[in-house]
Amino acid sequence: MQTECVLLYFIFPVITNGCCMKSPQKEMTGPLQNQNFRVVEGEIFMMPCNKSNKSVMWSRNKDDKKEKKHLSFNCTEMFITEVEHSGIYKSQTGSILTLQVMEKTSLGCYRPSESSRILLAFAGGMIKCPGHTCSNNTDVVWYKRNKAVSKERRESCEEMEHLQLCTVDVKDDTVFFCDRKIIEQGVMWSFRRAVNVTVIPHLKARTPPKITYPLADVIEEVVLGRPHNLTCKADFDFEVNISRKVQWFMSQGDNMENMTLLHTERPQESRDTFRSFKVIQIANIKEVTTHHLNHMYTCVASNTVGNSSVTTRLKQKKQVKWPSLLGYPIACFLLVAGLGITLRVKWLEVQLICRSHFLFGTYRKEDTDFDVFLSHVWKPSSSEVERDLFFSTISGPYHDAEECLSSVEMLGAAEANATQRPIEVMLTEVIEDQWRYRLCLLERDLLPGGAYTDDVVMMIKRSRTLICVLSADYLTDSNAVFVLDAGIKALLQDSALKLLLVWTNGASASHIHPDLPLPKLVQRALKVLPSLDWCSDTSSADTSRFWTSLRRILPKD
Repeated sequence: MQTECVLLYFIFPVITNGCCMKSPQKEMTGPLQNQNFRVVEGEIFMMPCNKSNKSVMWSRNKDDKKEKKHLSFNCTEMFITEVEHSGIYKSQTGSILTLQVMEKTSLGCYRPSESSRILLAFAGGMIKCPGHTCSNNTDVVWYKRNKAVSKERRESCEEMEHLQLCTVDVKDDTVFFCDRKIIEQGVMWSFRRAVNVTVIPHLKARTPPKITYPLADVIEEVVLGRPHNLTCKADFDFEVNISRKVQWFMSQGDNMENMTLLHTERPQESRDTFRSFKVIQIANIKEVTTHHLNHMYTCVASNTVGNSSVTTRLKQKKQVKWPSLLGYPIACFLLVAGLGITLRVKWLEVQLICRSHFLFGTYRKEDTDFDVFLSHVWKPSSSEVERDLFFSTISGPYHDAEECLSSVEMLGAAEANATQRPIEVMLTEVIEDQWRYRLCLLERDLLPGGAYTDDVVMMIKRSRTLICVLSADYLTDSNAVFVLDAGIKALLQDSALKLLLVWTNGASASHIHPDLPLPKLVQRALKVLPSLDWCSDTSSADTSRFWTSLRRILPKD
């Protein structure tokens, strides 16, 4: 329908009070088993629904050889009719419907404008049945979709070809059907015409548009050399004669007088609510340059009531360099991978360090025969009698010391024996005689007649601490190396055992090169096991610290 015709309906309001006081219109009656419908091609049609079953499926009769393809329609669905839809349809309830689709050219007074109608919400409205000027308009029945208007709880009535709605509701925005009775050759037909009803809130806009994006004085970040989209979103009141418009302008600096209209894409419009529309307008900058950073960009939204505007600027985005962006994940990956490789390669060393410095198991006195197992290789010589004492530092972190011999007492004992006995002899006397520990010596406590290796392993396991005095001859003696190797294996198996190395005369794992190669396990353990150094030419204070450190390492109870 043309806009002028639409406006006439609103300029001259419909007087419906008298009609609305009348009784409601009637519903077309007749047998539901056999129905005959005539419709016009291109108009909307809905198959009738059974009163007891809201959803009925109608299928074209397969026995009709004239029909080339099978068609099915649900009574709740609307479809646009075509000439090929003509035929006989049957429902699953056994009802039969004959549908005849007429060509538009066969109607002498077909007017497309009669198939649509615009009504104002919350006011009275009128709908005319299409073709009312050239048809018999008696016994016209109106339907809203598939439900008779007379069945609705509303005030409405019919006057000849018109349907008067006393109050138009928003839900009336749908398809209305008007059925006329036609009798030809004794057969009653329902000539159905469809009217598309559009319900609008008002004719003209009442308020100026409101820009929802961008917000006022917002600065957008851009990347130089790349395209950028300027997006503006605005809400408009509904209006029949569309005047809504959204535009982007560009100005130099703060000069808002000389603004240049920017090329924009086709606006995106959508019905936001019953009374409003949302419009999105995008202006595209193909390549951002430094000149764009000096410009102001203004979005202007306007309609017949007024306009609103929002201004924005562009700012260069600080880009994160790819090396920095990739550096952190790569560094983390390399760190984790490095730690994993290190743990895999140095897993033995890690185990020895943890078991040497931390107590994992529980100690039971009845399971041990000795407090200290002392392993050494001693060959007395004249030079050893004149050897002094020296203590360097502990390679492992022993901190939880208890009260032991005073420095003065230890110093006196050490000085009394330093010029007479080697460290192997002094360790035996101090640990066993002065400190009263249960000391195990192979040359004294190993019973003859047994299996040497089994007895040594058993004695180590029955001891709480293993002390190996690593002299120049120790690592060249196969029996001594066996004791050290057995002690290391016991340490890995029993966390209650502690192992201490005492290097003599400044020897260390990096300086000793024995004639026979050491086992791999011993070579790796010598670098990480806790150790003390005993050397010549030491002061009294260093000697005292050596014995104090040794006492801290030994078992406390």
